[in-house]
Amino acid sequence: MTTAEVNRGPRTYGNWRKPTSAGILGLGSVGTVILLGGLMLVVIVVMTAGLLEGVITFAVLAVVMLMVVVKDAHGKSTLSRGSARVGWWAARSNGSNIYRSGPLGRALWGTYQLPGLAAATRLYEYTDSYGRPFALLYTPATGSYSVVIGTEPDGAALVDQEQIDAWVADWGHWLSNLGDTPGIEAASVTIETAPDSGTRLRREVLTNLDDDAPAFAREMLHQVIATYPSGSSTVKAYVTLTWSAAQRAGGKKRKHDEMGHELAARLPGLTGSLQATGAGAANPLSAQSLCEAIRIAYDPAAAVLIDEAHAEGETPELTWPDVGPSAAEASWSGYRHDSAFSCTWAMTGAPRGNVQSGVLRELLAPHQEIARKRVSILYRPLESARAAAIVEADLRAAEFRLTSTNKPAARDSLAVRAAAATATEEASGAGLVQFGMLITATVTDPDKYEDAKAAIDSLAAGARLRVRPVYGSQDSAFAAALPLGLVLPKHLKVPAELREKL
Repeated sequence: MTTAEVNRGPRTYGNWRKPTSAGILGLGSVGTVILLGGLMLVVIVVMTAGLLEGVITFAVLAVVMLMVVVKDAHGKSTLSRGSARVGWWAARSNGSNIYRSGPLGRALWGTYQLPGLAAATRLYEYTDSYGRPFALLYTPATGSYSVVIGTEPDGAALVDQEQIDAWVADWGHWLSNLGDTPGIEAASVTIETAPDSGTRLRREVLTNLDDDAPAFAREMLHQVIATYPSGSSTVKAYVTLTWSAAQRAGGKKRKHDEMGHELAARLPGLTGSLQATGAGAANPLSAQSLCEAIRIAYDPAAAVLIDEAHAEGETPELTWPDVGPSAAEASWSGYRHDSAFSCTWAMTGAPRGNVQSGVLRELLAPHQEIARKRVSILYRPLESARAAAIVEADLRAAEFRLTSTNKPAARDSLAVRAAAATATEEASGAGLVQFGMLITATVTDPDKYEDAKAAIDSLAAGARLRVRPVYGSQDSAFAAALPLGLVLPKHLKVPAELREKL
């Protein structure tokens, strides 16, 4: 190692920015237009109806603007929180937060259909250029197709820091290249930790046990089978890619056969480049594997049965209409589904300042208080033309906030430098990616539910993340954290771009 490398110190990462728009009183561009329009309406009312009516109109406008301006630590305005509460009351009143399926349920044909956002999804299977079967998931509501890739991450244990830095750089290049991939809409990485049933270990040992082995060795192996799975965990990683059914905006939507044949040629290149990022062996999930993963997510008790079936050399016969829960009920801050209780958090703020590559290590690792933990990082790559417009608008908004007062805050000065750095990097060829994070904690014992929630709060604080439970939408957040390729902004009635400008 050279002297320069020693003096450089550990490599850090940061400068995550949430694009803003210029406005008055902290409002965005749309909020400012509403404010000015409201003031003009007050003047017109005073001139036409009288002073008292004008005062009443101004009071109503002031209340509405205060509901938009006043925000909590997570950036949620009073109006946003109030609308979420009203939406939850409406959902609970009409019973849409309760789901029942199966022969005695309300699902069509007596099946165990997936609930909520994933109810209309359809599953197909094709074979790529390497002869590997892959599942193709179609979401009619958004007109998108998704492919799930199973990976086996190498991990950072006993790995040189130079190799870790290389993996991080390759992962950044891989995400940047997604923005230039035709038709790509979103990508997600899901890390799931769960208790090990010990079935795989028992199968591996018993199938390789020699009948002529010494009695001591045989007894030792049987003790390993009986004691080792206790307290051990399994870690699974999935990378989900989502494409639009239309090749271009306003174009004709392609059928599943067209997308299947097109993605069959693309997948080998995508999985090959993914292996260079430290993801390990990357192979697309077959329809059967995807059905098993989703079935276990909604009913963790089924994991033991599925593992035992594989240990006996049998394949559980699962179809897409049968992977949902038989019963589910969403509450304001939780979600009960079959044999488990879950709560999902959403990231509201990325780590402030610079962090090292291992900032999420504790959050991704298994935890003794949480039976199953799922951390999903959601990405939306932006094409170069749109990325340039976003960073330039963000820079202008930051400069406007800095120059709009005689005594600018230190945070405004730092925001201008950060926005300028982002614009410079984008102009030099770097990609721009929007990202978020969902964290789902699942327990099978209701008495451990509060302990699991406390553990997530502690782990998120250690990762320097600001998170909050997805109040009033726990069922939708649970489905979005699964490797299904759901693009949440496309399911909103109010576009996310418009809400961010308020």
